[in-house]
Amino acid sequence: MRTVVLTMKASVIEMFLVLLVTGVHSNKETAKKIKRPKFTVPQINCDVKAGKIINPEFIVKCPAGCQDPKYHVYGTDVYASYSSVCGAAVHSGVLDNSGGKILVRKVAGQSGYKGSYSNGVQSLSLPRWRESFIVLESKPKKGVTYPSALTYSSSKSPAAQAGETTKAYQRPPIPGTTAQPVTLMQLLAVTVAVATPTTLPRPSPSAASTTSIPRPQSVGHRSQEMDLWSTATYTSSQNRPGADPGEMDSWKPGSVLLDEGLVPKEELSTQSLEPVSLGDPNCKIDLSFLIDGSTSIGKRRFRIQKQLLADVAQALDIGPAGPLMGVVQYGDNPATHFNLKTHTNSRDLKTAIEKITQRGGLSNVGRAISFVTKNFFSKANGNRSGAPNVVVVLVDGWPTDKVEEASRLARESGINIFFITIEGAAENEKQYVVEPNFANKAVCRTNGFYSLHVQSWFGLHKTLQPLVKRVCDTDRLACSKTCLNSADIGFVIDGSSSVGTGNFRTVLQFVTNLTKEFEISDTDTRIGAVQYTYEQRLEFGFDKYSSKPDILNAIKRVGYWSGGTSTGAAINFALEQLFKKSKPNKRKLMILITDGRSYDDVRIPAMAAHLKGVITYAIGVAWAAQEELEVIATHPARDHSFFVDEFDNLYQYVPRIIQNICTEFNSQPRN
Repeated sequence: MRTVVLTMKASVIEMFLVLLVTGVHSNKETAKKIKRPKFTVPQINCDVKAGKIINPEFIVKCPAGCQDPKYHVYGTDVYASYSSVCGAAVHSGVLDNSGGKILVRKVAGQSGYKGSYSNGVQSLSLPRWRESFIVLESKPKKGVTYPSALTYSSSKSPAAQAGETTKAYQRPPIPGTTAQPVTLMQLLAVTVAVATPTTLPRPSPSAASTTSIPRPQSVGHRSQEMDLWSTATYTSSQNRPGADPGEMDSWKPGSVLLDEGLVPKEELSTQSLEPVSLGDPNCKIDLSFLIDGSTSIGKRRFRIQKQLLADVAQALDIGPAGPLMGVVQYGDNPATHFNLKTHTNSRDLKTAIEKITQRGGLSNVGRAISFVTKNFFSKANGNRSGAPNVVVVLVDGWPTDKVEEASRLARESGINIFFITIEGAAENEKQYVVEPNFANKAVCRTNGFYSLHVQSWFGLHKTLQPLVKRVCDTDRLACSKTCLNSADIGFVIDGSSSVGTGNFRTVLQFVTNLTKEFEISDTDTRIGAVQYTYEQRLEFGFDKYSSKPDILNAIKRVGYWSGGTSTGAAINFALEQLFKKSKPNKRKLMILITDGRSYDDVRIPAMAAHLKGVITYAIGVAWAAQEELEVIATHPARDHSFFVDEFDNLYQYVPRIIQNICTEFNSQPRN
C-alpha cells in the first residue's frame, strides 16, 4: 500500500513539473509575441492636418489624390502644422499623387513660412505658426516604435459620425490618474463662476457624473462667458513644477484655447483657425481675369469657367505681398465684379467668385480689353507700381468684335495678355469669325507662351497648372512696363558753332550710350532726335525706326549743323514735331544737351513741356548756364539737371541718368 501511495505521489509531482515547464514555455512564447507586435501603418485622409495629431513622430499611409488645391499646405520643406500632412508630402516630393507611406516628424514653430509651387502643389506663405513638421521617406529608425493608432487632439476620431455636436477637450492622461473629459460649456461656466481665474479643484469622477453645472441663460451672462473665454489661457497642471495631479487645469489672462492647442493672445492675428496668407512674394502680379459671360456659353460652361477661376485663386496664394486678382465679365459690355483690392486672400476671393452670375449678350472681347486698359489697372483699384500687370482672357469659340487694336494699346500700356481659347470654330463656322487668328494678334508675344487652347470645356481644368506657372514667371512677362521699355525719348541736341565737329561726335556717342540701355521696338521704348541752332531740324521721329541697330545707325549718321543757340525755340519744336506724336500710354522723356547760354527765353517753353507731362533732363557742358539748366529741368532739378566741364566727361553721367529715370518710374503707378 505504501508503495502504491509513493508511486501516486511521484506521478502527481511528475505531472506538476510537466505542467510547470509547459506553462513557463507558453509564457515565454506569449512574451515573445508581446515584444514583437505586428506594426500596422495607420491610414489618414488627404485633409488631415499635422496639428490634429499629437504624436511627435509617426508613419502614416496617404491615399491618392492629395495634390488637390483644396488641401491647404503652408511652407516649403518645413511646413506649418496647419498643413495637410499628405498635401505637404506631395509638395516636398516624398510622395507623388498616387499616395503611399511617409514618416512625419514634428519640429518647432517658425516665423515666415515661404510658399512655393512644387510637384503640382502650390503651398502658401504664413507669417508664423506655433508648430511645424517635416516629411521624410518611410524608413523607420532602429529601436524606434511607431504607433499603429494615432492620437488626435480632439476627442473625436476621424471616423466619428457626423451629427455629433458636443465636443470635449481631452487632456492627455497623467500617469496614475484617470483623465476626465471636460466639455466646452463646463469650462465656460466654471470660468464665469470664478472672478479670479486661479487653480481650481478637480471634480471627482463621481461628481462629474452626477452633478451638472447650470448653463447661463441670460444674454448678459453669455456675453460675459465669451469675454472671459477670449482672454483666458488654458494651462495644464501636469506641466507645472510641483503641480498636484488632483488640481484642475487653470486659466490665466493672455491667451485663448484653439482646437489645435494653446495660442498666446498676441498671436491671434496670425493663428486663427483659418490662417490668412500674406501672399506668395515670388508671384507678385496684378491680375485681371476677363471671363466670357455671353449667352452662347450656357450655364454649365459658365460654371466650369468659374471653377477654373476659383482653382487659380487657390493655387496663386493671393495676398498683399504676392498676387492680387480681380474679375471682369464681358458680354455686350464689360463690367468689373471686383478689383485688385476688393479681396486680398484666396478664401475670400473664392467665395466672391462663387457668387458671380452670368450677364449674357455677345462676346465683345476687344471692347473688354479696352475697358481693362483704361479703367482696371489704376491706383484707385489697387494697382501697385512694382507688380506686372497681367490679363487672362477666356474665350468660348471666337470674339464678336476685333481685338487687334485694343490689344496693341494694352501691350503698349505694359499689360501682359494671355488668351485661353476653348472649342474653336468648326469648318462651317469660320465664315462667322470676325477676325481670323485673333489670339495671335492679341497676345503679348506670339511664341506660344501667352496662348493656351483646349478642345473641350471639360478639359479646361488642364490649363490650371501651366497658366499659374506662366503668369508667375515674372522674368518672362515681356510686356511688363519697366523703366527701359515704356518711354518715348526725344534727344534735343545743340549743334551750334561753339560745339565743334569733334565735340559733336562726342555728344552723339553720349546719345548712343544712353540709347543702348533701353529696349527698343514699336511697342517698347522709341527714340527720336532733334538738332538745333538758330533753327531746328527733325533728324528722325519716334515711328521712324523700330529696332536698336537701326536707331544706333541713325544716330551715327546725324550731321553737324553749326550756327547759333536758340534753346527755347528748340524745346517748342520738339514738343510739336516729336512729343505731339507720342503714344498716349508712353512716358515722355526729353533729354536736352547744350554747351552754352540760350539766345532766347527758355522759361515759357520749359513750362509748356512740364504741363504736357514731358519729363525733361537738361545736360550742360562748358559754357552752359546753370540757372537755365535748372529752369529747363523737371522738378526736382537736382535729379534732372547735370553739368560737366568738358565734353569728354559726358559718358560719366550715363549710369546716373539711367538710374534716375528708373527710380522715378518705379515710384509711380504703372498706369
